[in-house]
Amino acid sequence: MTGRYYEEFEVGETYDHDKRRTITESDNQRFCDMTMNQQPLHLDAEFAAETEFGERIVNGLYTMSLAVGLSIPDTTDGTIVANLGYDDVEHPAPVHIGDTLRARTTVTDKRETSDGERGVVTMHVEAFVGDELVCAFDRTVLSLKADTDR
Repeated sequence: MTGRYYEEFEVGETYDHDKRRTITESDNQRFCDMTMNQQPLHLDAEFAAETEFGERIVNGLYTMSLAVGLSIPDTTDGTIVANLGYDDVEHPAPVHIGDTLRARTTVTDKRETSDGERGVVTMHVEAFVGDELVCAFDRTVLSLKADTDR
């Protein structure tokens, strides 16, 4: 599916994304390895067992990145110029290996650029395990307009 052009975004519109992903031990390990994050809470089962969580928890930046990835087909696939920022990131609950993540995006703001060639769209992205909110943040993108040469 192709993402939406600037004109197709409507403030207040919400997209419940169909794609989901079950997080594996390998996903968490590879993400930690690639980002050089060796936090034992993510990687060491014995260490994590002694924490308030009682088991390893998934790297929060992986959770956030996965939420963005799940949202892309319905929002910015092929229509984005750049990600401009991520703000107000929250992780209200832990994610565990074996949890299945789903995402929802709500358009919160949009405006044309000063030259009128493109648009800036802000979206509130939420990630859930079941009905529990596990990550939320605002994502701002620079979006193509439908009538702009690509």
